[in-house]
Amino acid sequence: MKRLKKFLIVFLYFLFIFYHIPAFSEPLEKRIIEYTLKNGMKLLLLKRPYSPTVATNILFKVGSVDEITGMTGTAHLLEHMLFKGTEILGTRDYEKEKSLLDKMDKIAMQLDNENKKGIKADRDLIERLKNDLRKVQEEHQKFVVKDEFASIYSKHGGIGYNAGTSRDVTSYVISLPSNKVELWTAIESDRMKNPVLREFYSERDVVMEERRMSYDNDPEGSLFENFVAAAYSAHPYRVPTIGWMSDIRFLHKKKVEEFLKTYYAPNNCFVAVVGDIDPEKVIKMMEKYFGDIPPQNIPERVWTEEPEQIGERRIEVEFDANPSIVIGYHKPTLPHDDDYIFDVIDFILGSGRTSRLYKKMVEEKRIALSVHTYSMPGSRYPNLFAFNGVPRAPHTVQELEDTFYEEVERLKNEPVSQKELEKVINHLEAGLIRQLASNRGMSDTLTYYQAIADDWRYMITHVDKIRKITPEDIMNVVRKYFKKSNRTVGILVKKEAK
Repeated sequence: MKRLKKFLIVFLYFLFIFYHIPAFSEPLEKRIIEYTLKNGMKLLLLKRPYSPTVATNILFKVGSVDEITGMTGTAHLLEHMLFKGTEILGTRDYEKEKSLLDKMDKIAMQLDNENKKGIKADRDLIERLKNDLRKVQEEHQKFVVKDEFASIYSKHGGIGYNAGTSRDVTSYVISLPSNKVELWTAIESDRMKNPVLREFYSERDVVMEERRMSYDNDPEGSLFENFVAAAYSAHPYRVPTIGWMSDIRFLHKKKVEEFLKTYYAPNNCFVAVVGDIDPEKVIKMMEKYFGDIPPQNIPERVWTEEPEQIGERRIEVEFDANPSIVIGYHKPTLPHDDDYIFDVIDFILGSGRTSRLYKKMVEEKRIALSVHTYSMPGSRYPNLFAFNGVPRAPHTVQELEDTFYEEVERLKNEPVSQKELEKVINHLEAGLIRQLASNRGMSDTLTYYQAIADDWRYMITHVDKIRKITPEDIMNVVRKYFKKSNRTVGILVKKEAK
């Protein structure tokens, strides 16, 4: 009876999410309206009149994977800069401000060029230029209106105003009362049309400090950065999203602006609006505010393929911290058939307290504090299936590594039971329901899969594909990819005292 009750609850919730209650006749794929502006901007609209709110997501198909050598960190810095305002917002007088911005650029360029000389640099000149730049920055602050985007949204009931950059994409999100959609279209179209990279040099310094905190001075951040760089020898996934410090330090404003103009284009953009909306009115607003933004010639996407790995790679990262381990295997990405099987393997091995690795390492052997599995570092291109674990003292990373391999061998040689496969399907369905229950979850999922899988319907067909996977499929994939020659191992070791 308990199982039947649980099934009915999940089933009814599933109907609530995927159908427009009370009319069960309209499935989700028929309720989502797709519309493409003449400039190539793709709209995904879903009416959900359950509360007078909307969730929006503007996603650009650009991330650190699209950067060139010497300009790493550009996509992430741009995410910071696009909060600084436009020629209208974020300034008290743009005409007067503009002359100071130009003056600042000139001094900063001189300073960067001198610093690039290294030991041959004129230290006195550097100090004078630093002082000159500081004075102009102080004068410039008189014209800056801090966080005006956030302030306007907040005054009009907006919540969750944020942005994020990954190796694959950059997105800007906000949830608003449904009667504020036109305000959103006006603000966000202005941000695309007239962005001003004000406070560029001070924000560049902020990003460098962020890098120090999250990577250089953080044991786990350092481990994962070095691990991914070791796993990829050719593909740009090897570069951290935040960029390399030497590149961030000298990011050139004009080149960053060129990157912005190229990739923050309507024909490289996916927009989702989910909530209490009139789709026809939203389309008219989008045409009015975004329709005149010209499309751009998007550069050819990354064509460098990661060569087949022909031997295990191992690295150690020394840090004054507790040890941990990460193990990764190269694998295909969605919508490759094998990627669906990796979703099942992920759940079986490392998804939560019922997973095999958690039960074995944390509960039975008590050799680990935590264990996780996941795909990384992106999804637009072939990626890695990774295991990460932290040993429980006095146990070692070697014990975790050995136990992980034991469980991999078990998957190779023992068919997964039908009961365990059913549990995977139930878990994935429940996870999808939770993810799509909110307007925010729905809008984020729509834009993400439209960008990564070239079709938002992937989120619907995903579970159907999972249902067709057999125990033999799992055994074959594990045998194919989980090979010593295809793996990279990164270990965080205690730094020895000098």
